[in-house]
Amino acid sequence: MALPRLIFTPEHELFRDTCRRFFQAEVAPHAERWREQGYCDREAFRKAGAEGLLLMWADEQYGGAGIEDFRYEQVMFEECIRHGELGLFLTLHSRLVAPYIGALGTAEQKARFLPPCVRGETILGIAMTEPGAGSDLAGMQTRAELHGDHWVLNGSKTYISNGQIGDVFLVAARTDPAQKYGIGLFLVERGMPGFERGRNLKKIGLKAQDTSELFFRDVRVPVTNVLGEPTQGFRYLTQFLAEERLIGAVQYVTSAQVAWDLTLEFVKERRAFGRPIGAFQNTRFKLAEMRAQIDALQTFVDQCVMLHVEHRLTPEIAAEAKLLCSELEGRVTDECLQLHGGAGYMEEYRISRLYTDARISRIYAGSSEIMKEIIARSVGLDDRRMS
Repeated sequence: MALPRLIFTPEHELFRDTCRRFFQAEVAPHAERWREQGYCDREAFRKAGAEGLLLMWADEQYGGAGIEDFRYEQVMFEECIRHGELGLFLTLHSRLVAPYIGALGTAEQKARFLPPCVRGETILGIAMTEPGAGSDLAGMQTRAELHGDHWVLNGSKTYISNGQIGDVFLVAARTDPAQKYGIGLFLVERGMPGFERGRNLKKIGLKAQDTSELFFRDVRVPVTNVLGEPTQGFRYLTQFLAEERLIGAVQYVTSAQVAWDLTLEFVKERRAFGRPIGAFQNTRFKLAEMRAQIDALQTFVDQCVMLHVEHRLTPEIAAEAKLLCSELEGRVTDECLQLHGGAGYMEEYRISRLYTDARISRIYAGSSEIMKEIIARSVGLDDRRMS
């Protein structure tokens, strides 16, 4: 029995039922086909929009519900992992990209972009990572130059989620070579001349999630597609990192819980030497240890969620949650696959997908090494000042 969670109200649990039914009916039946084709159907976004699951925070004038309580988003993330398909990146669309438009966009930009995003007709992506620059934004090579009423964008990005099905990408590009972090944020739309997509990259996990290369060759981006000040993109990006890492922590601990649930069921039924393998001390001790670790981190994540609801979550605490939960997910899915024995290595068993999907969690949204650096600096262990 998992530790009771105290942060949800009856309204949240009613919403959980709605999400569960949606993912069971509209996502789960298509998940295997999506993994084989390498991307999710666009129709899934439209159906999620019709159900009111996209951009719930958006004002009613844009078609949203105006719900700022992050717990509703948390519930949706959890149910998508439990009953849907992790590769359906509704989170990227609704909580990692669209909020930039909501917070930084002009009235015209919000009126133009948010309504079709709420309906799931326009799918969003974010393009920061480059072949030679991942976590180090100072190494960004993509550049934008101002020419009258438009910017000319040149460069390339890689490992971009929703890269094949996306319609509008938030592209980070260097705008002031004299500044180390002189970066602008540009809304690049499908069909703009010079904007091209590369191949859908093959991955060891997240098979249903399309991940692509993007190329920009003299793309003319109107000044009306610039978010905020064109040299302050780095500052804007850092403002949204705490939530991005919290979202990751929510997902990682949920994946660990699902892996544990599947394994508990498996060890009760699978027999060896005349007994269920759950009767062996090694199995019991492994599952007991994982149960305690999941409960502890779920409690920590729920506390972080409440801090975020109260606008008190710091980037450093979010980094702790991201670090610990991604590492836990890796350990738990590995141990649970081991307890499945040979069956765990077969793709027909869900534990194999949870295992391969989990490997990216310690890399994207800031690697574990970057999270440790952030935490160390927050306690005064900054090598730049100590050397």
